Amino acid sequence: MATPLTIADLKQLAQHRVPKMFFDYADSGAWTESTYRANESDFSRIKLRQRVLVDMSDRTLETTMVGQKVSMPVGLAPTGLTGMQHADGEMLAARAAEEFGVPFTLSTMSICSIEDVASVTTRPFWFQLYVMRDKDFVLGLINRAKAAKCSALVLTADLQILGQRHKDLRNGLSAPPRFTPKHLWQMASRPFWCLDMLQTRRRTFGNIIGHAKNVSNITSLAAWTHEQFDPRLSWADVAWIKEQWGGPLIIKGVLDPEDARAAADTGADAIVVSNHGGRQLDGAPSSISMLPAIVDAVGDRIEIHLDGGIRSGQDVLKAVALGAKGTYIGRPFLYGLGAMGKEGVTLALGIIRKEMDITMALCGKRDINDVNASIISGQG
Repeated sequence: MATPLTIADLKQLAQHRVPKMFFDYADSGAWTESTYRANESDFSRIKLRQRVLVDMSDRTLETTMVGQKVSMPVGLAPTGLTGMQHADGEMLAARAAEEFGVPFTLSTMSICSIEDVASVTTRPFWFQLYVMRDKDFVLGLINRAKAAKCSALVLTADLQILGQRHKDLRNGLSAPPRFTPKHLWQMASRPFWCLDMLQTRRRTFGNIIGHAKNVSNITSLAAWTHEQFDPRLSWADVAWIKEQWGGPLIIKGVLDPEDARAAADTGADAIVVSNHGGRQLDGAPSSISMLPAIVDAVGDRIEIHLDGGIRSGQDVLKAVALGAKGTYIGRPFLYGLGAMGKEGVTLALGIIRKEMDITMALCGKRDINDVNASIISGQG
């Protein structure tokens, strides 16, 4: 294939390079995947206003997210098992994001550890926190993120109980991969992926093994993970997390106006309107369809971000127009990473930026900070 021009091109390349179980992990939703599909399709229903004979020179996409300067209102979302899309994946993606001037958010369930990512970056990245039953481990994660000089903490609120993802169950997903005949075949059919993976020691959950109590290998890790996600997590826990962290706090996984108001009451700095990429409650509405109601509910009380379904720069622009101060891409950067490593992540960000810049101009705007609902057809 020639140089990829779209996120869909990168997806196609990744599918041919990454073993099926790991590609499916990135590309799947819960149950029937109806919410996963709606996240994408609902963006396509939003139409833009074409404007002409306006000055389109000197355009800028620069803005801020939680007070931090970004080259465009796009961050790399926290994604588990990123280092299984490509060897040392989190480290490569973090470097690409830093060079591009956008935030990179490291998942608790990453392959590369907090310390690994800190070792290859020169600017602060963000850290995403899952709250486990073992509060000493949670506090340890927060303190490790502080030591790594992470500049924002992203608390994921929508994964107290794991949604059922049929593809993962059918594939027998694990990290490191199992060595059944099926899994060996999946890996053998992706030789370049295998060659890269043979050159790294990072093949399991780097933030957990060696840090959680009595977790020293993949067997003990599986049992620990199954037991540790805390179904008792509530709004009352946010105050403790906020106090321990002491820096910018973002609550991810808000999909209801009532929950948005509760998040604003905690004093958090931002919320992410999100349904976990359609990977948790199947049948829930898309993120973009809920954004206007959440903006109406909390107004200027808390900064609003969005993830879920973004596959183009036009999608980012639509989210900004409807009230999002920032957005996140998960699958698009994973496709780039799986397809081409660090270069692919940079290419994915470049595709998003170019599409956003051109679309903004054709809608008659020169500064992303001036984009609002007036660029949406029927709302101007």
